[in-house]
Amino acid sequence: MKRRDLVRASALLLATATGPLRAQAAPIRILVGAPAGGTTDTMARTLAIELGKNLGRAVVVENRPGAGGNIAAEAVAKSPPDGTTLLMSFTSHAINASLYPSLPFDPERDFTPLTMVSTSPAMLVAHPSMPASTLKELIALAKARPGKLNFAIGAIGSSVHLAGDAFKMMSGTYIVNIPYRGTAPAMQDVLAGQVEMMFANVGNAQAYLRAGRLKALGVTSPKRLAAFPDVPAIAEVLPGYETNAWFGLFGPGHMSPELARRISDSARQAIATPELRRRIEAEGATPVGNSPDEFARFVHAEIQRWAKVVKFSGARPE
Repeated sequence: MKRRDLVRASALLLATATGPLRAQAAPIRILVGAPAGGTTDTMARTLAIELGKNLGRAVVVENRPGAGGNIAAEAVAKSPPDGTTLLMSFTSHAINASLYPSLPFDPERDFTPLTMVSTSPAMLVAHPSMPASTLKELIALAKARPGKLNFAIGAIGSSVHLAGDAFKMMSGTYIVNIPYRGTAPAMQDVLAGQVEMMFANVGNAQAYLRAGRLKALGVTSPKRLAAFPDVPAIAEVLPGYETNAWFGLFGPGHMSPELARRISDSARQAIATPELRRRIEAEGATPVGNSPDEFARFVHAEIQRWAKVVKFSGARPE
């Protein structure tokens, strides 16, 4: 074989072995349906660096906030399934399936689940002046004073909003939702005692808890958190209660199994590194890194589970 033919054959073999990810010159994009600086954005940027190293490609994060993550999700759903456009999504991906009367995509069929990056429990916190200091006391107080207690919620249809409605559904209580445009103003009113309580991500609440500006009544994880061993799981009082937020990596639908596995394996390898685990845990989250099949089954179950809570809540998108 001539040298020129040998070089061509070697180049063809390399392109075939590495697939479209290396054959393309442009960076891989991870779209995020949330503003820069939030937890979803942080998870994407934390993953992007190590993922790029593992794939041998630049990986950039592009924020497309709005419509509860649907703007970014639609862009990915309509992208070629070549692995160059991915989605870092969150719990709302499952919630939106029933929250929105119609979507421009199917949350399952139009996406390829790659791996769950992390989960993050929420915590039911209250102003120190609220009379109830335990879950049982809160349920008793809410039943004695229906419609007199309030939950501050940062966004309609968010996981922490529906964590409260799941609590009401399972406890048989009537607590009024007070909506805000964002977690920060909701938290400020609870800190000021203007609203009694709220469900908040642990990462957002932990500093106020340690400073004594809030008190914790329960966590939404099935078991107590190692960082807060004295705070009971809500499931201890309401068996079966669990409403963790989650963050996961998706590709467009109909990706080849080989390509999906390659990106998933690279992402899972990144999530397993000590540095990435430390950064995820600093956000009050737990690293996961499951397989595409496991993540797909999880998303399917989440869509079914949240549909019941959305129906109970009567929530409609803002």
